[in-house]
Amino acid sequence: MGKLILVVHISLDGFVAGPNGELDNFDASEENLQFVCSLTEEAGTALFGRNSYLLLNDFWPTAATRPNATKGEIAYSNWYNNANKIVISKTMAQQDLNNTVIISKNILSEIIKIKERTSKNILIFGSPKVSQLLMQYYLIDGYWIFVNPIIFGKGIPLFAGSAVITKLNLLATKQFPNGEIALNYVVDKK
Repeated sequence: MGKLILVVHISLDGFVAGPNGELDNFDASEENLQFVCSLTEEAGTALFGRNSYLLLNDFWPTAATRPNATKGEIAYSNWYNNANKIVISKTMAQQDLNNTVIISKNILSEIIKIKERTSKNILIFGSPKVSQLLMQYYLIDGYWIFVNPIIFGKGIPLFAGSAVITKLNLLATKQFPNGEIALNYVVDKK
């Protein structure tokens, strides 16, 4: 069974984006991107909410072919283009998209089916609303939370409105030159 792992950048005060969804205050480095590429080596599927998908899909399919593409951009772009992509959206219609499936109904049962039929990890990128839904039903198995050295003061929170308590075990940490710290947690299923 595949594990669902949330990969997300947050501000020190817990926001995944500014109030209007802006991400321009996160300063991800090439080292950070190459580290994320190491996570994709064990994953075959990417899961997104509609907004995160549209944002990432606007850049990553062609990133490897851009002039001066970095090693990390090339690796992630290649993985992105070959990965199965799942978009959770009640407003986006199914289209002829490369390796992409849109789930708009029975979201929880569909995610369980996907986890059961894959042996590789499923990475959910950002997507705070979808992440919050999946957290409430204990469908996320692990977290890679990249804490950035910035305080937004307001914005879109990662952890909001949940009535459940989830205990986590810290597996690893990684510090990057830009001051960002990655925290890897696994859900304590006891």
